[in-house]
Amino acid sequence: MKRLILILGDQLDLQGAALRNFDFKTDQVIMIESIPEAQYVWSHKAKIALFLSAMRHFAKSLKELNYPLAYIESSSLSIVEALKEKIVQEQITHLTCIEPGEWRLKQQIEALSRDLSIRLEMCEDEHFYCSHQEFTQWVASKKELRLEYFYRLMRKTHHILIDSDGNPEGGQWNFDQDNRKPFSKKGPGIIEDPVLFEPDTMTQEVITFVAKTYPKHPGSLENFRWPVNRLQALEALNYFVEYRLRNFGVYQDAMWTDTPYGWHSILSSSLNLKLLNPREVIDAVLHAWRKYSLDLSTVEGFIRQILGWREFVRGMYYLDMPQMATDNYYDHQRRLPQWYWTGDTQMACMKDAIGQTLQYGYAHHIQRLMVTGNFALLAEILPSAVCDWYLAIYVDAIEWVELPNTAGMALFANGGRFTSKPYIASGAYIKRMSNYCNFCRFKPEVRFGESACPVTTLYWNFLIKHRNQFESNPRTRLMTANLKKISDEDQKSIVKHAAYLLNHLDDL
Repeated sequence: MKRLILILGDQLDLQGAALRNFDFKTDQVIMIESIPEAQYVWSHKAKIALFLSAMRHFAKSLKELNYPLAYIESSSLSIVEALKEKIVQEQITHLTCIEPGEWRLKQQIEALSRDLSIRLEMCEDEHFYCSHQEFTQWVASKKELRLEYFYRLMRKTHHILIDSDGNPEGGQWNFDQDNRKPFSKKGPGIIEDPVLFEPDTMTQEVITFVAKTYPKHPGSLENFRWPVNRLQALEALNYFVEYRLRNFGVYQDAMWTDTPYGWHSILSSSLNLKLLNPREVIDAVLHAWRKYSLDLSTVEGFIRQILGWREFVRGMYYLDMPQMATDNYYDHQRRLPQWYWTGDTQMACMKDAIGQTLQYGYAHHIQRLMVTGNFALLAEILPSAVCDWYLAIYVDAIEWVELPNTAGMALFANGGRFTSKPYIASGAYIKRMSNYCNFCRFKPEVRFGESACPVTTLYWNFLIKHRNQFESNPRTRLMTANLKKISDEDQKSIVKHAAYLLNHLDDL
């Protein structure tokens, strides 16, 4: 028997299931840097650099532990093509891997094993609390698939924020209403920066390689300071819970110019590369809560994102693929405006959120959902084009987490399969949660005309177009109630101005 263990770029855990029971006499590890993997969506330079640097640091750890390793650098082949070449050359009989985070790659590896008649052992990814089987069982007993019910199950199953009587700490499951405050009008004040890591020699070599190999790809490499190995990821986690967690909750939805990170943890890339395990992240947060008597609303809000939403969207991804990738509930067909790739737009909110993303490869969840995602939905952009942009542009984007968030939540492309309403808002929301409107030529309170905020115009146009859907939903009926306060004449003007905007999206 000759066994090959495939380690993908988002599976960088020495304790991972694929390396368990490793036989140093017969087994070999393979890692593949595939140039096409960075090109099937137009990936941000920083995202490419993060994956390559983390992979090379992980390979170094494997070599130090004397694992026999075939590390293929900058291959012009796809992962599966390079894998096939290795299997055929060395007459491999068994292939072991952890389930990929992309349905496409999972299907390709399974097809390869069948074509070559080799035995495939695809291990379940243990970096999650909920297995596929457990999630499928939960779905089977539910008429509505909603995060809140799943989250409560996870809390009970794993006894997290549950008191001695089996009830939720603080007497309620969800403190979301306490975690939606904007910064004061004077700004956020002094914010403790997250730990940022100066590129070491290996990372500097990767940055040089990426700049040379992908010169036309979007984004900057100048601000690359991401954790690229296990020790750095642990340092980032420890610093967050010690110095930044206490202010995370209340301001987690707030936005401000030149404030790329706010009080957010910036741990998603390390979690998604598997440099961190969600269990140790939650344990660290719970320890800090007890040690420093932190507000329960802050701790619960953070844990809900990890134990609740992260687990939930992963379950939905594998449940609904491949249909999820093509869902288009509203039949939106418009092209993604070019300025999504440049940030060159007159809208201050979009300019700041996209500009920040191009600089750092990062934006927090409200910037993604209620700025770039909100506009894409209101502007009737083709969902698959928007999803490709999100997958390309963020360093923490892997399809299992990116696609459900973008298609399912931001774009309502699956018609509310696991969300109760479309997440849309006018410019008034953006003004309330940020200072973006202070620097914009458009006015969020103006619904149509030359000075009207495009987000506001398109918001009201969307409500007019889908009035019946919104009126039939108790959670959105208030929106159409407000619509009734606008005169018929003004509504016609909104629709007319929206039609102009929709036909000139590239000019905004």
